[in-house]
Amino acid sequence: MGIITLSLDDEVEKEFRNMVDKTESNKRGSLGKAATEAMRLWIRKKRQKEISEEALELMEEGFEMGERLYAERGDLYR
Repeated sequence: MGIITLSLDDEVEKEFRNMVDKTESNKRGSLGKAATEAMRLWIRKKRQKEISEEALELMEEGFEMGERLYAERGDLYR
């Protein structure tokens, strides 16, 4: 388990603590669990953005499908 010391905006910290108190039990470690969940969501969001940007780059490059070997669709069934 890692330990991170963070400096947060007072308003964000207060709001986060209040939300944790409302939604989680007041058990020891609930603040850490909520912070871990928030970080996982942030990581997932950033990864998804990277994936979509890479996909858009690939789409812009295009894909060569080869040449068409028939003139009309009906030629495929003769």
